[in-house]
Amino acid sequence: MPPPVDLSFLLNQASYALAAQLGAALDELGISVREYCVLWKAEEQERSQTEIAELAGLDKTTMVVTLDALEKAGYAERRVSSTDRRARVVAVTPAGRQVLHRAFGVVGEVIDRVLLDLSEVQRAALVDALEILTLGSLSTPSHTAPQRRRQVPSATR
Repeated sequence: MPPPVDLSFLLNQASYALAAQLGAALDELGISVREYCVLWKAEEQERSQTEIAELAGLDKTTMVVTLDALEKAGYAERRVSSTDRRARVVAVTPAGRQVLHRAFGVVGEVIDRVLLDLSEVQRAALVDALEILTLGSLSTPSHTAPQRRRQVPSATR
């Protein structure tokens, strides 16, 4: 007997559709969804590249590529930490702060448009439920968790 709902499909469909809408809206500002997320996490407080990658759900390679693009655009830079001279942190530049604050408005408009299909009560319930799931049983995204590789049996002769 199949499960009562295909939760994986529903969450994937919602995620991909929202990412596409956010991507199109942020493209008009010249940044990607990943770049927006990295800028947001970097502006909140002084954080290392690793801390931001974890908060943004990015693997190490993707984080480096994203940060390189942000530096090239003049939106972020790697700096020495104010609390530990051995550590490097990601700092948002004035230009990065300006584009981020414009992006907050754009993203807010997309989210408002998406949630128009729901009543106020449904919106609150959806956000609450997603926060509970992503802090609990769905807290570790598969793309950032270490993957156990299946061993390939050696050929016998």
